[in-house]
Amino acid sequence: MPAVLGRPSVIFFSLFFVGNRDLLEDASGVVSAVLAEVAQPTTSVILLTDGTSSASAISKVLRQVEAPYGVGVFQAAPEKWFGNSTQKQLSEVIKQARKERLMSWDVCVVLVSEDPVFLTTFADLALRGRLLVWSTKLLLVTSVALQQLRAFLGAYWVFSMMNTVVVVLQNEGLLQKWDMYSHLPYSPAGPQLVYVATWTPAAGLRTRSGHELFPEKFSNFYGAIVNVTALPFPPYWSVLEEPSASSSGRYSGTDFLLLEATAEALNFTFRVVPTQTWTEVADRVVERVAFLSPIFHNVLPARLERYEFSFVYEFGSLDFSKAKPDLKPQWQSLYYPLSNGVWLGILATVVVVPIIRAGKQRVATDHAAPSERHSFTLSKAVQEVYGLFLGQNLSRVFYTSVRARVLVGAWLVFSLVVGTAYRGNLTASLTLPVYPSRPETLAQLVLVADRITMPSYGAEFKAFFGKSDSPVFKRLSELMHIVSSVEEGQRQAIEANQAHLDTRRYQLLHIAQKFTNADGSTRLYIGRDSIIPGQSAWPLPHDAPYRPQVDRCIMAVIEAGLYEQWSHNLLSEARRESSRKQREQAKRQEEGNGEEKEIDSSNTGRAKALTIVHMQGPLLLLLLGLCAAALVFVVECAASKSVRF
Repeated sequence: MPAVLGRPSVIFFSLFFVGNRDLLEDASGVVSAVLAEVAQPTTSVILLTDGTSSASAISKVLRQVEAPYGVGVFQAAPEKWFGNSTQKQLSEVIKQARKERLMSWDVCVVLVSEDPVFLTTFADLALRGRLLVWSTKLLLVTSVALQQLRAFLGAYWVFSMMNTVVVVLQNEGLLQKWDMYSHLPYSPAGPQLVYVATWTPAAGLRTRSGHELFPEKFSNFYGAIVNVTALPFPPYWSVLEEPSASSSGRYSGTDFLLLEATAEALNFTFRVVPTQTWTEVADRVVERVAFLSPIFHNVLPARLERYEFSFVYEFGSLDFSKAKPDLKPQWQSLYYPLSNGVWLGILATVVVVPIIRAGKQRVATDHAAPSERHSFTLSKAVQEVYGLFLGQNLSRVFYTSVRARVLVGAWLVFSLVVGTAYRGNLTASLTLPVYPSRPETLAQLVLVADRITMPSYGAEFKAFFGKSDSPVFKRLSELMHIVSSVEEGQRQAIEANQAHLDTRRYQLLHIAQKFTNADGSTRLYIGRDSIIPGQSAWPLPHDAPYRPQVDRCIMAVIEAGLYEQWSHNLLSEARRESSRKQREQAKRQEEGNGEEKEIDSSNTGRAKALTIVHMQGPLLLLLLGLCAAALVFVVECAASKSVRF
């Protein structure tokens, strides 16, 4: 019967050969004793057999094993196990057994075999079929010689790394004795097969003093060397010194410090396996050549199909960097303080008000006495209105009536407000220039960018975005192109209408190091909204038995706030180093030119002085005015001479 969802179960694997001895019947006592020691009260039993075991042997085992939740039996025809279809049939059985394991709480797999070839096949297929996790207890019952078994167990991940105990038959005359061993990959003496318990019909199960029946294998690595894979990815992982024959290399970064803390807690040292690409970094983990990859990886569905992840220690965001838009030319500075609408309103006002003023004066002149009439033409009205707007005195002779005074009073208030606002905004725009609008969200970016670049691992993101139902993500996938590095992507973003995708911290650090000006300003900016504010963790092999210990160490570091503090320290140090290099470079340039320049006020905190660049607009306007005045003067002189003649 299938196992009930959420209950523990015991799975039996057996392969038997027809002969004088039935190994399952002989091992029924030790199997029952071990299961009684480790099984839970709600255990259910699943027995898998090849059909060569006697019904009495199966019945004997089932009677002795407590199974209050029932027993399930899987049986395969004997002829199917021998020949070309052996692996296929065993693979199907493991697939079904894994389904039962996923539906249970606590599982103990019992493997009974005397054939090393079958054990080898099982080890390969069980690893590929993901039958076992660390909480799954594997009990291997065999009569293979201990010397042969010692090398055999250490060669296969399922037997050496997983939670496995080997029960070996030791015949001592008429006394049947079963010794139990566990292969420890890490111990004070290195990898070794440890004798943990024994069972005899008379004395029953006896565990050796200081040992556990299923010992913990990864709480202490005893200084062993563990392989990891990583590539430079600041600020998470940086290479200070390349590994050599005499040195294991020197590294820095937040993930390196996290790995160092984990290694210290679990007592191991690590060696970085050489890799060339991010694909190789993940491949070495999938192949179990590397213990893990201690480098920032986003958790993506496609990646979960190849490997699993540690405890999520970083909500890494995928952000875009783009070149800051250029400032408008300084010779237009007189126009910047007011918007187009305000300029149009002022222009309309200065055109309409002189006309109204001239009209009112004409009406007043027509009704006035001859002695009170004054000549007030439209040209004089324009001069008066423009003069008042620019702060000049008014001619009181033309403002004797009340309605004229009301009009000029309103115009004076208007001129005061507009002039004050203009002068204030002009001062601000000259000293603190405002950048033009720029894309801050992904929706805005895909509308204006010609290309969007990403490093080599971006191929997975491109495929991920392409499968999305969102038109924004689909457009992003179409614009994405792969480049060799973040430096190349950001350089292209400066030179063309492009953007670069990467993690926020990585880009902030790289911008601080490579694209910061001497005055502290940067040539690139990071968008306000993140594209994928997703979870990030370390890649590990599927069902890695040491994951609980690694997760515990990572969680302790994160909860203590150390990871954020490391990140803050590294970024601050990078900014200080970049600023120092910029100052040294500026100093060398000054010494080479033989000039003594005043230190930039942005670094001293003093008020910034306006330069000739800021005053281009007023100076150009003055120059145009002088030219126009000179032209008018020449025309007047020529006209006066022609009148004389």
